[in-house]
Amino acid sequence: MGCAFARLSVISYARTLFSVGQAARPDPENAMKLLHIDSSILGTQSATRSLGAALVARFRAEIPELEVSYRDLHAEPLPHLSAASLAAADPTEAARAERAIEELLATDVLVIGAPMYNFSIPSTLKAWIDRVAVAGRTFRYTAEGPQGLVIGKRAILVLAQGGVHAEHGPSEHHESYLKWMLGFLGITDVEVVRAQGLAISPEQRADAMRAAERTLPQALARAA
Repeated sequence: MGCAFARLSVISYARTLFSVGQAARPDPENAMKLLHIDSSILGTQSATRSLGAALVARFRAEIPELEVSYRDLHAEPLPHLSAASLAAADPTEAARAERAIEELLATDVLVIGAPMYNFSIPSTLKAWIDRVAVAGRTFRYTAEGPQGLVIGKRAILVLAQGGVHAEHGPSEHHESYLKWMLGFLGITDVEVVRAQGLAISPEQRADAMRAAERTLPQALARAA
């Protein structure tokens, strides 16, 4: 029953995405595009990489025509911003930054794997955000305030935390920052897959991973 529900939900999700994105992509027969971003430094030991890969595999299984783009920000980090970056002094660097923007604008679904490092996101993920948050491309300023231009898209955050952090608590600058930043760019439909307390004990880690894995189909269903 659960598997059938998940399948129907994902198919509904795909149809909804096509409907919402028709203004940006007039041909509704175009394949759905998913951008998967990893930022963990831990390779095969990473909780977010494991959960993110499982989530994307579910998308692939349900939507065979899905087009997946992948960015590993640890293996191929984008340079952090500098005065030279802002001046586009390095053509190669400027071209890489432009590709990051184009990937984001072209996608329908954004999956971001983001472990918590020192109460916030990895610096490589922040560097990616700095490259795609560009006035006039992904947001603009208006008389009524800033307006996000990355619209008609959905995001799923795959998060991992060594401790347990209350939502909006004093130590939580991780999930809240990502949600706020995506909303600033125009992506307000955001789901979360979360594994907490991974550093407390091996038993707690195993329990947390199993609990997070169980939420994968629910995250897709809620997104639909």
